[in-house]
Amino acid sequence: MKKWAYALIVMAATLWGIISIFVKGLAEYGFTTLQIVAIRVVLSAIILTFYFAIKDRQLLKIEPAHGKYFIGTGILSIAFFNWCYFTAMRETSVAVAAILLYTAPAFVLLLARLLFGERLTTGKIAALVVTFFGCALVVGILPSPQGAMPLYGLVSGLGAGFGYALYSVFSKFALRHYSALTVTVYTFVFAAAVMLPASGLWEVRTLLFHWPVVAYSIGFSLFSTILAYLCYTVALAYIETGRAAIVATLEPIVATTVGIMFFGEQLNNWQLLGIILVIAAVVSVQRNRE
Repeated sequence: MKKWAYALIVMAATLWGIISIFVKGLAEYGFTTLQIVAIRVVLSAIILTFYFAIKDRQLLKIEPAHGKYFIGTGILSIAFFNWCYFTAMRETSVAVAAILLYTAPAFVLLLARLLFGERLTTGKIAALVVTFFGCALVVGILPSPQGAMPLYGLVSGLGAGFGYALYSVFSKFALRHYSALTVTVYTFVFAAAVMLPASGLWEVRTLLFHWPVVAYSIGFSLFSTILAYLCYTVALAYIETGRAAIVATLEPIVATTVGIMFFGEQLNNWQLLGIILVIAAVVSVQRNRE
């Protein structure tokens, strides 16, 4: 079963890596970044809630006092990092946005130090330095700052990484009381509760019934969200979290490939080196944590 577990992680990383196809497809129909985030989390929340209401209603029971954990995972993490990530895709490129998202492990190290008192070893510090250097190459600050990307794109990408890191922090508290499936369901429910009114999605509701938009929305929610998360969650029952996270670094590679093949994006040699350095740092961090 362990081989199948690794296959599931590869599947999850691939499905996450093709997110840009759905994001850019919806953007072409005039949806704003907030509306695209809303489509993802609202549809996912509806499908997940309906599924578990039929399969096992016990998974939907939570204590009201624990809502604070899902405010963290759903609103401060999922809603925020999705908005930042999709904004970074628009302002930079799919490949650059994906690699900035993968600064998350570096933020996790820093947050774990501040909140949980985890020790920063020499290996962890080295990984942080390599991550910073790799990102500097990807965004163009190095070797020459003349070709650097707009500040807004850079901040959005780093915001995505920070928001993604927050999920590890808040879910750590939530998982003390609930299963991973319950945490996933309520993460999207809480994110949807905020994003639906904030996005103004109802103002463009007529667009939602166009068949291409329906196809993009269902693919976005069903494949790159629900199926991806379920694959990853099931696999975690059979392999260590650290190993799973290492395999999941396939995601930015897939995202880069999609950007080049579907959207005609180009990367110079320095950017490619930066991507390799960031992925190497992520692998190093996960091995260290394991």
